[in-house]
Parts: sequence; C-alpha cells; structure tokens
Amino acid sequence: MLSFGGPAGQIALMHHEVVHRRSWISEQQFLDALAFCQVIPGPEAQQLATYIGWRMHGLRGGLLAGGLFILPGAMVMMVLASLYVAGANTSVLRTLFLVARPLVVVIVAFALIRLARRALRSRFDLFLAAGAFVSLFVFHLPFPLVVLGAGLLGATRSSGSGAVAAVQRPGAGSSLRILGAGVLLWWLPLLALFLALGGGNALVQLGFFLGRVALVTFGGAYAILTYVQVEVVQHFQWLRPAEMLDGLGLAETTPGPLILVLQFVGFLTGHRFGAPFESWMGGVIGALIAVWMSFVPSFTFVLAGAPYMEWIRSIPRLQAAFGGVSSAVVGVVLNLAVTFAGQAIGLGG
Repeated sequence: MLSFGGPAGQIALMHHEVVHRRSWISEQQFLDALAFCQVIPGPEAQQLATYIGWRMHGLRGGLLAGGLFILPGAMVMMVLASLYVAGANTSVLRTLFLVARPLVVVIVAFALIRLARRALRSRFDLFLAAGAFVSLFVFHLPFPLVVLGAGLLGATRSSGSGAVAAVQRPGAGSSLRILGAGVLLWWLPLLALFLALGGGNALVQLGFFLGRVALVTFGGAYAILTYVQVEVVQHFQWLRPAEMLDGLGLAETTPGPLILVLQFVGFLTGHRFGAPFESWMGGVIGALIAVWMSFVPSFTFVLAGAPYMEWIRSIPRLQAAFGGVSSAVVGVVLNLAVTFAGQAIGLGG
C-alpha cells in the first residue's frame, strides 16, 4: 500500500524493510534475487516480492507475498478506470489529464536516465541501445524481435568460459510441477472464454495478446509499453493514442507495479468492445483478464525458477545475453519517451 513511484522506489522500500529493518534475508541474498528477477520476463518488483516470500516460507509464502503486492494497486486501478470511463468527457477531467501528460513524459525520462546509468557500461551497450531505438522508431520492427536480437548479440560477447562455476544444477521435479500447474492456470480460463465467445471476441483477443506480452516483458512496464501502444492503438484500435498516456499516469498514482497500466487497457477494451456483457461489466471482466494474463506467468517463472537462481547466474553466456537485453531496453524506453512526448504536445493524437 506504500509502494508508489515505480520499481526503483518499490525495490528500495523492500530493501529497507526486509534487509535492514527486519533482517529477513541478507544483503547478498537480496542482490542475487534482484539480479534473478531482472533476467526473467515480468515486473521485477513484484517478482522480487514473490521470491522473498518463497525464500522465507516456500510456495505459500511466494503466493502470499506476490499476491498482496499486487492487490492494493489492482483495486485502486479498477476504481480509477471506472471513474475514467464515466467522466472522460467532462472538462475538469480532461484538463487534469492535459496537465498530467507532460508529467508522465518527465517520469519516463527520469526512468530512462536511471536505466541508462545502470545498463550502458561500454560502447557495445551503447550500440545495442541505439540499434533498438532505430529498429523501433525508424523501421518499426516488432518488439519481441528486437529483444531476441539483442539477447543473441549479447551472448556473442561471452567466451563461455567457466560455464558452471562449481554450482550444481538442482533437480527438476518440483519446478516442472509448478511450471505445468502455472501454465494450466494461466490459459484454462481464457480457453473457456474462447469456447464460450469465439476467437473474434475482443475480450478473447485481449487475453491472447496479453499472454504474448507477458513472455517478452523484459525491462519493466516502460519497455513493453511501446509494443502495447502499437498493438492496442494501431492494430486492434481498442484505445486512442492519448489514452495510453492517461493509463500510465493512473498507474503512476497507484501503489504496486506499473504494469497495472495493462489493467487500464483491459478495462477500456472490455467497456467498449466487451459484448455480450454490458459496458461496465465488460470493463471489469477485461480488467480481470489483464491482471490474470499479466501476473500468473510472473508467479510461475519465479516459483519454478527460484531453485535454479544460483545455477543460472553461474553461466557467463546466459548472463551476457541478458545483459544485451538490458542494453536494448534503454533504446526501447527512449522510443517510448519520444512517442509519449509527441502525444503530450498534441502530435500523436
């Protein structure tokens, strides 16, 4: 309920609480967990909370810690999205968002600076960041392709020496069971909706789209928003361009992960195109689909992969690949900042 300010503030708050104030885990354990959460897809702050819960109390601890990290923000976003669609045409609300949009651009710019300081440590890193920006802004290449290419280029920078670093790989039984259960929980509700409403229904399309998004969410919400914006505004035409900026502004004002902006996308999509449900119920269902499809894989990746954390971090080539992705994310966020800046001054609609 206090985790405002995006992932940097949330991680700093968790560090103070669990390392310094409560001594639940050590400094090194916290840093190792953070590194692990940064190299798997999903919102790193929520995944870090899940990992800490798992480290202390196993599966139940992970589910409780990660779930309660999401719940307050999701509840607030549901209310804010409802108010947004109810009052989007009033002059007061429109004025508030016109004032807030430039502030969102500033927030994204500061996130870009922090990310660049952390990720860009060599000329090769700068090359990957610039290449990602040009690929998206000039050539409009698909976001997943840019991320994959950066990872492959990053992997070439490692010699692969010392690949196991004396860390033994853990057994796979428990992780495979968690992975299987997570995948079933993730997709079965959407498949049921598909059978009931058909593949052409907007809510079904929303679910499948966000399922793809969840697999490429490296670098946090800012990195993925460019891809989301292109798809929901230009391809599916569920939202108008400025509404994505408004959604991020709402997500910035709520506790919890910034990826809750996808809940806003889901609510507006369901509110407008959620037939056979009436508008408000369609919005609620769309928001719930967005939360489910965004966060179930996040839990699955952490809980299935946590036993492998030390082993994964001992493989230089894999670390180099993730480093390449981190560098490219700087270019991705720069593209987002430029796009949002154009919309804030009225160039993007």
